[in-house]
Amino acid sequence: MAVKKEIVMSGIRPTGFLHLGNYFGAIRNYVRMQEDFECYFMVADLHSLTTHPDTTELRSNVERVLAENIACGLDPDKAAFYCQSHVHETAELYLYLNMLAYMGELEKTVTFKDKVRQHPENVNAGLLTYPVLQAADIILHRAKYVPVGKDQEQHLEMARNYVNRFNHRYGEVFPEPQAFNYNAELVKVPSLDGTGKMSKSENGMSTLFLSDEDDAIRKKVMKAKTDSGPTEMNAAKPDYIENIFNLMKLVCEADVIAKYKADYNNCSIRYGDLKKQLGEDMVKFISPIREKINTILPDKAYLKKVMEQGAEKANESAGKTMQLVREAMGLKYF
Repeated sequence: MAVKKEIVMSGIRPTGFLHLGNYFGAIRNYVRMQEDFECYFMVADLHSLTTHPDTTELRSNVERVLAENIACGLDPDKAAFYCQSHVHETAELYLYLNMLAYMGELEKTVTFKDKVRQHPENVNAGLLTYPVLQAADIILHRAKYVPVGKDQEQHLEMARNYVNRFNHRYGEVFPEPQAFNYNAELVKVPSLDGTGKMSKSENGMSTLFLSDEDDAIRKKVMKAKTDSGPTEMNAAKPDYIENIFNLMKLVCEADVIAKYKADYNNCSIRYGDLKKQLGEDMVKFISPIREKINTILPDKAYLKKVMEQGAEKANESAGKTMQLVREAMGLKYF
């Protein structure tokens, strides 16, 4: 008899283009997880409405997210890869969980405060109850593991609170979801300008997108911040130089990194050569992914099939959970 696999759930917002940080911070792990777990990977199109209410580009954004993830190795035959809006039970569970969520705790969440600062003209109820919808997404599949970054740990803690409140009030239905990653340390991919990490929304010139053309990749890498070089042997590297070496670790051969480290330590480093090397290795890494994206994106029939297949798997799982939820809550009257 086959051993039942543990369930993993994660969501990807269809806003902006995927970049190197998304790949090394999340997607690479998804590709590995689909072999070891029963995976539900969701395109969070409803979540995007809280900050992007104009839906004119939503469909093309959703298709891009699907194409980019599949190009990175996500297999729709192995994982349920679906759109949030195609699973209508999400809205029902979201409604029930809202009865277990309190205004005070929702107003205190860091992401809510950030969004209020960023979009003071659009402080909608969806923004306030974002963690409740996120909890509904996770527990709808009774997921045990959720691959999350540092910025989402508070939301996962809230999801556990809702699980405990529900189970305490209505009976044991949901497991407590846990944060999960293969690496003890989450990979943070530094931005090319040496400030923070790569981001969809910050400076595009300091972020390497998976859809960037070869020349754009080279140009961005050549603009990475450097200085005139160390003046003392074995000097400590400033943050922005350490960042470049961290980027090299992602795509360069070990002997190449060792050579430039040695050059740095003996004060003979030529940053122009280092950046040329890094640029070429980035091109070698990104261009096959970009070519796959460009092959998948125009194939609307294939993308439709992926969405239908994902929706079928996700709806089957959601349907089973909601039967248990309605029974536990006493909402089955016939």
